[in-house]
Amino acid sequence: MDYRIEKDSMGEVKVPAGVLYGAQTQRAAENFPVSGLRIPGRMIRAIGLAKKAWAEVNRTASRLEPRLAEAIIKAADEVANGQHDAQFVVDVFQTGSATSSNMNANEVIANRAIQILGGVIGSKDPVHPNDHVNMSQSSNDIIPTAIHIAALESLELDLLPALGRLALALEAKARQFDPIVKIGRTHLQDAVPIRLGQEFSGYAAQVRKGIVRVRSCKPHLAELALGGTAVGTGLNAPERLPEQVIAKLASWTNLPLRQSDNLFEALASKDALVEASGAVRTVAVSLSKIAEDIRWLGAGPRCGIGEIKIPDLQPGSSIMPGKVNPVMSEMMIMACAQVQGNDLAVALGGQAGHFELNTMMPLMAHNLLQSISLLSNAAELFATRCVEGLQADEARCAWMVEQSLAMVTALAPRIGYDAAAALAKEAYASGKTIRALCIEKKVLPQDELNRLLDARKMTGA
Repeated sequence: MDYRIEKDSMGEVKVPAGVLYGAQTQRAAENFPVSGLRIPGRMIRAIGLAKKAWAEVNRTASRLEPRLAEAIIKAADEVANGQHDAQFVVDVFQTGSATSSNMNANEVIANRAIQILGGVIGSKDPVHPNDHVNMSQSSNDIIPTAIHIAALESLELDLLPALGRLALALEAKARQFDPIVKIGRTHLQDAVPIRLGQEFSGYAAQVRKGIVRVRSCKPHLAELALGGTAVGTGLNAPERLPEQVIAKLASWTNLPLRQSDNLFEALASKDALVEASGAVRTVAVSLSKIAEDIRWLGAGPRCGIGEIKIPDLQPGSSIMPGKVNPVMSEMMIMACAQVQGNDLAVALGGQAGHFELNTMMPLMAHNLLQSISLLSNAAELFATRCVEGLQADEARCAWMVEQSLAMVTALAPRIGYDAAAALAKEAYASGKTIRALCIEKKVLPQDELNRLLDARKMTGA
């Protein structure tokens, strides 16, 4: 492989020829060949935006030569637009501050700026990755800032719209299914009747409440560590400049970004990420329950519950012809399990804020952003490929209601609990329905029996 020789503060490094990253990135790539996982694209975008904003502010403050600033701004904009994602080669499992990823960005932007100015890549002339691209910054405030922006954009642009789509789909089914009475189930056993629409309204409400929970964590994510530099004191970041950078970032992203009111907390603590991950995990728990219920309600098609019909999407077996499986529910359940596992790692990462800096930021960023992406994609697909195509088997629902021993519950206030329980036991033993047994035994007058055993009335309004 062709390579060039670069130098950093530790000496010479062989860097592959033609790449935009430099010596420090190459050292990190060699030190951390751990997982093959890279920092997420949205985080690369956020770092690029932050570097661009700092270059603009430093130029305006006459701290950065305009010619260099213009080149850095153009290069950082390219990074923010995803044009150089392949140059971000450092593994997620790296230094806990993600200094390696920050330097990866500094080197890519510096070398691209050098290209723009007609210089030689790797020369650090006329643009230096630390002195110019990283001016007024530290990895310790840039990285948490980028994570917060990436998480906010992911929530706003991906997860919340996907959850809204799923909620609408479930609400539409709740209305469509409202006339259909079915048997309720508690403890996986027959319970009193419920309308299928009522059941689906509960699912829709879970998703709507999840949207509220996700939105509630956004204000804390909007608080940025930018300006704290190394330990929160703001050393080397001139007063008032960080606020100008944040104003630019807020304008470009259309997010309500602001500087944290305590930069020491912003650097040392990652509670906002833990909170956001917890909200996403709660949504995952809700979606897993919904997907499980739908898969059970559609179990069959002949020998299971079979109260709803799930869309046929693909063959379900390599040996059983004609078998179709609830694949979208299973996809959702697996995605939700991954999100819940990710959340544990985020919580453990949040505990690593020893003294002035958290040192598990790359892992926290990867897991939170992966969780948001997984749920966004899963919720959208579940809505469009499963929920919107669900159909009810009304005849099956009605038959099962009539067969249920729980129908006797409506008679208990009239004939007493013990007598009702005896009827249920006898009906079970004989295989007869509650209605048929009551008629046979003349338990109540026919008109009163019909009124009490009206399943629709048992479901309330």
